[in-house]
Amino acid sequence: MRPLDKVLDCLEGVRQSNGSWQAICPAHDDHEPSLSISEGDDGRALLKCFAGCETDEVLARLGLRMADLFVSPNGQRKKFASTPPKTDAIVQRCTLKDYSRAKGLPVDFLSGLGLVDRKYQRKAAVRIPYLAEDGQESAVRFRIALEKTEEGDERFRWRTGSKAILYGLWRLEKIRKVGWVVLVEGESDTQTLWYHGIPALGIPGADTWKKEWAGYLDGVERVYVVVEPDKGGETLREALATTASIRDRIYLVELGDHKDASGLYLSDREAFKNNLKAALRNATSLVEALAANRKAEARRAWAECEELVLVPNILDRFAQGLARAGVAGESRLAKLLYLAVTSRLLHKPVSIAMKGPSSGGKSYLTEQVLGFFPDEAYYALTAMSEHALAYSEEPLSHRFLVIYEAGGMNSDFQTYLMRSLLSEGRVRYETVEKTSEGMKPRLIEREGPTGLIVTTTAVKLHPENETRLISLTVTDTQQQTRDIMAALADEGVADGPDLDSWHALQQWLARAERRVTIPYAKELAAKIPPLAVRLRRDFGALLNLIKAHALLHQANRQRDREGLIIATIADYAKVRDLVADLVSEGIEATVSPTVRETVATVGRLHDETEKAATLRDIAEELKLDKSTASRRVRTAIDKGFIKNLEDQRGRAGRYVPADPLPDDVEILPPPEVLQCCTVAGDAEGVKKNVVSEFPEDAGNRRSVSAPPKTDATVQEPEEEEKEIDEHGWNCLCNECLPT
Repeated sequence: MRPLDKVLDCLEGVRQSNGSWQAICPAHDDHEPSLSISEGDDGRALLKCFAGCETDEVLARLGLRMADLFVSPNGQRKKFASTPPKTDAIVQRCTLKDYSRAKGLPVDFLSGLGLVDRKYQRKAAVRIPYLAEDGQESAVRFRIALEKTEEGDERFRWRTGSKAILYGLWRLEKIRKVGWVVLVEGESDTQTLWYHGIPALGIPGADTWKKEWAGYLDGVERVYVVVEPDKGGETLREALATTASIRDRIYLVELGDHKDASGLYLSDREAFKNNLKAALRNATSLVEALAANRKAEARRAWAECEELVLVPNILDRFAQGLARAGVAGESRLAKLLYLAVTSRLLHKPVSIAMKGPSSGGKSYLTEQVLGFFPDEAYYALTAMSEHALAYSEEPLSHRFLVIYEAGGMNSDFQTYLMRSLLSEGRVRYETVEKTSEGMKPRLIEREGPTGLIVTTTAVKLHPENETRLISLTVTDTQQQTRDIMAALADEGVADGPDLDSWHALQQWLARAERRVTIPYAKELAAKIPPLAVRLRRDFGALLNLIKAHALLHQANRQRDREGLIIATIADYAKVRDLVADLVSEGIEATVSPTVRETVATVGRLHDETEKAATLRDIAEELKLDKSTASRRVRTAIDKGFIKNLEDQRGRAGRYVPADPLPDDVEILPPPEVLQCCTVAGDAEGVKKNVVSEFPEDAGNRRSVSAPPKTDATVQEPEEEEKEIDEHGWNCLCNECLPT
C-alpha cells in the first residue's frame, strides 16, 4: 500500500483539492481541515499542519511511525526511530489475529483477501478492501471492534470518500458461470462461504441495499439470501421484495437457531458444508413467502374491517366518521380526496391540488382525511428541496406524495421530476458523481406509480402540472367559517371514529384484488363531447376514480371470468356527483358558483356606480375578508371574466367585467343514458359472488356453485343493486326506467 493511502485511511474529514488532500488534524482541536497531505516524487507522504503541529506529533496521534511515510527502493519500509504513539485505552481489540480467531478463518486466507492490520483513530483495526469488478480497490471499510456494545453497533467505519458497494464484485465472472450465489450480510459471513468454496457476495449492512445492485446479478439464475432474524433482516427482506428485477430469482435461507453463516460454521465446523447445503435445499421462494405473508396480513386486516367492507356506501360512512373527527362541511372534497388516495392501488393514481386562501383549512382537511389511511399509504412533507425527489430513499410505489403549502413548486427541475413521476409512473434521472475513480455517470430510478397531493394558496400551479391534477378549492364563505368555529368549540368530538378499522380496510385493499373493468367505458367515452384536448387526461382520471370506487366496494361487486372487479353504473353515478362540475370547469365549459358570484358582483358594482370596483367594495359586497376576495378576483381574472384597469404595480386594483360568462355545458352524461342493460348487465362469463369468511388473493369473493359453509352474510347481486340504487331499480338505463 502506498504511504499516502496509509495516512489517508487514518484521517477524518478528508477532501481532495488540486492533487493534494486536506483533513482534520488529530494533534489539535481542529474544526476546519488544516492538515495538508500530498505525495512526493519518490512516493513518500508529505504532511503539513498549518496550525503549527509537528509531523511526529500528528503521526503519534494517528498511531503511525515516521517510517510509514516512506518507501525504500526495494519496497521495504525504512527504519526510523519513533516514540511510542499516544493512544487511548482500547476497550476492545480488533487485530487481524483477533478477527481470525473470532471467525475461525486462517490469517493467511484473510491476508490473501487483502485484509491487513491498521490503526483507525489510534485504535487497532482491520482494513478490509472492497474491489470493483476489474479488481481495483473501490472502497475501504475498517473493522474496529469484534462485537456490538450496549450503546449500539460501532464495529465498522468506512474510509472517508468510500461509498458502500457489494463485497466480492471481483468474483462476479465466476459466479455467473456457476449460475447461483449466496447473498449474506457483512464481510465475515462472505469470507466464511468463500473459505468453503461457496459463491457469495456480501451486503455491507441490511439497510444499505440499493436497487441498482441487482444489475450485478444479471445472468445469475438463483440468488440465495440469508436474512438474519432481526429488525435489520426484515429491512433487507422488504428492500429485496421491492427490487422487481431479481425478486423472482430470490430464495430465502433459514439457518435454524443460528443468526448467520458465521454462526452456523462456528457451531459445527466439520458439518458446516452439509448443514448449509440442507438449508439451501429448503430455501423458500421470496415470491411464495410474500404471497403467504400477504395472505396472512389480509386475513388479519379482514378480521378488523369486515363490518366496514360490507357497507353499501363506504364514502358516506367515511363522511360521517370525518364529521365525528371534528371536520365541518367539505364532505364532497373529503370524499373525493379519500377516493383519490385509494386510487394509489391502481396503475394510474388520481392526483389532487387542494387550493384555497391562507388559513382556509385546506391543509387541515387533507391531514384529517389522511388520518383514515395507514402510514404506508402516503409520505407527507412540508417542504422539499429541488433534488429531493431524485435522491430520497423513501419508497413511492403505490403511495401518495403529500406536499403541504408547496407554493406552486416553481423549480423547473422539480416540476420535471414531478411530471415524470405522474405521467410515466417513475423517475429516471441520470447525473454525474465524483468517485475515487473520477467522475462517473449514475442512473437514479424512482419506481411508481405515485400520486400527488399538494396544498397551495396559488390560483394555478405550473401549467405542465396543473393539467395532471384535479383542482379542489375549499369553501371560503362566512357560513363555512361559522361551522368550523362551532366544530372547534364542540367538546363532544373527543370520541372520534375508530381509525384502526379504516386503516385495516386500506391494508386489506392493498392485498386484495386490484384489477377493475368498466364494461360501459366505451359508451361513456362516446357520450362525452370532445370539446377540449384536456379531456384526454380528465377522462382517464374519471375512469380511475370509477375503478377506485369499485375497488373500495369490491365486497359488493361481481367478477368477470378473469376475476376482475366489475364496476357498476352506481360507481359512475357516485363519482359523477363528485367531479361533474370539476371536469366542466377544467375545460372551461362551465364556471364555478364562486366565480359567477364574484363576476356578477363586479358587474353590479360597475353598473351602479359607472366606476371600476375596488377590492374593498367587492369584499364588502361578498361579505368576505379582503384576502379571500382577492383570491376570488385573481381566479376570475385568470379565466378572463374580470379585467384590472390599473396597470401600475403597487396601486389598488380597479376591476370591471371582461368576457361574458358562458352557459353551463354538461360534459358528463347522467347515468341513465348509459345502456347498462346490454353492456354491463350481460351475465355471460360473470362469476356469481359470495362473501367468504376470509379474503383470498383475488379479494374476498369466490366463484361458487353453492354457498360455502360460512357464517358470513350471503349477498346476491340483485340485493346489492337495490341497496345502492336509491330508487329501488336494478338498472338506470332508459329501457329499465318506469314510465
